[in-house]
Amino acid sequence: MKMRTGRKAGYIFLLIKLLKISSQMFILKEEKIILRVKKMIKVMNSEKKRAPLNRTLLLNDSELSRFGAKLIKLNKKVTLDEIINKTIHQDLFEVLDYLPENSIDLFFVDPPYNLSKDFNGHKFNKMTIDAYCDYIETWLKKIVPLLKKDASIYICGDYHSSTSIHLAASKYFDVLNRITWQREKGRGAKSNWKNSTEDIWFCTNSSNYKFYVERVKEKRRVLAPYKIDGKPKDWEETENGNFRLTHPSNIWTDLTIPYWSMPENTDHPTQKPEKLLAKIILASSDAGDIVFDPFLGSGTTSVAAKKLGRNFIGIEKNLKYCCLAEKRLEIAERDKTIQGYEDGVFWERNTLALQKKIVPTIL
Repeated sequence: MKMRTGRKAGYIFLLIKLLKISSQMFILKEEKIILRVKKMIKVMNSEKKRAPLNRTLLLNDSELSRFGAKLIKLNKKVTLDEIINKTIHQDLFEVLDYLPENSIDLFFVDPPYNLSKDFNGHKFNKMTIDAYCDYIETWLKKIVPLLKKDASIYICGDYHSSTSIHLAASKYFDVLNRITWQREKGRGAKSNWKNSTEDIWFCTNSSNYKFYVERVKEKRRVLAPYKIDGKPKDWEETENGNFRLTHPSNIWTDLTIPYWSMPENTDHPTQKPEKLLAKIILASSDAGDIVFDPFLGSGTTSVAAKKLGRNFIGIEKNLKYCCLAEKRLEIAERDKTIQGYEDGVFWERNTLALQKKIVPTIL
């Protein structure tokens, strides 16, 4: 009897010791991740010699700790109030089952394209069209219940992934359009046409949805002004030039990919311009609506939403990108400007000098 009691006590002691070791290993694992990210940031910052006028946003160790403390993680069902205007630092597959249903007004998603690419240590490998379609559905079907009936959906892709996106999206939503936007950056190709466009698939959750065309008109210079009875027809004459407000089409040529001299620029390899998100947010949501992005990256969706008076929820598994998002959100508290959007209209590319003349308050 004594032997059995002693053996039982030994088992209990061993179990307690194992639990302590496990908890210590978990803490060490979390600390190692933070230390690894800090080391990576130091290496990246030291390797890249920045030009004096380079405005790319960086993180130092103290910022990584400070902004990291603002991130949240979920392990149970949550209410909307618990996650609104938050950055969730987790893999989306760990999170989607915990989010409240019927809560999202605008769903924007910029998933890894069907290409082999490294996102700061997280690698994505190219698949077949069918396999990529299945990949999209694994998370898309879980997001459908989170959307309000009048929600709008925008899914980003390129020519490698657009077929899969269309096939997957059409199973769940009404596919209304495919926006094609021009990237002016990119390398030339010797044996193919240079790839300088990307797609955004515009879908809705029902036939009842929001779309405000007046908010997203583009201001263009009039090169061949036409007059009737000596008066401008559908354009305005100013001392700084002739301009016309045009209805937006599904071909967008007025965007600039963030680069080193732009204050919104980060080291994220596929960062979208704030102007692109501003178009989508203004066209398909109202002030106070909730904008959701499950592949947040360095935070462009959340930042544009904040600047335009919307609420946001973002999910991102990379710690560095989460902290960059939080840094940009802090900056957005005092700086609401969006390059290329001023005075309630979107300006065509390369017109910043004109904007300064016409709208003196810019910058």
